[in-house]
Amino acid sequence: MTRKSKIIEATPAAVEEALERLGRNIRTARVRRKLPQNELARRIGVSRFVVADIEKGKPTTGTAAYLGALWALGLLEDMRMVADPDHDEEGKTLERARRPKTAGPPRTLSNQF
Repeated sequence: MTRKSKIIEATPAAVEEALERLGRNIRTARVRRKLPQNELARRIGVSRFVVADIEKGKPTTGTAAYLGALWALGLLEDMRMVADPDHDEEGKTLERARRPKTAGPPRTLSNQF
């Protein structure tokens, strides 16, 4: 028997909300394209039930299924900014704080004796 992860058993509200929003957005994109669930499912190689779970924002649905749906809808490019290290201000601040302190600019020796 497979054990469920803690994130699945007690999904934080913020994560649940983000998944539900992503699911709604995927559904809206699919409907705007007049694409039935079974056709989107065929394009990404999953069942219609997985597409329904994606659109509900279910946390047990695999990340690859969500990304596959975005890919099939032509929206995967928008994911490139997610967790981009260049936009991680907190991470960059922590990294700077851990850098060793320098003694300042190197001194130059004079040739005058």
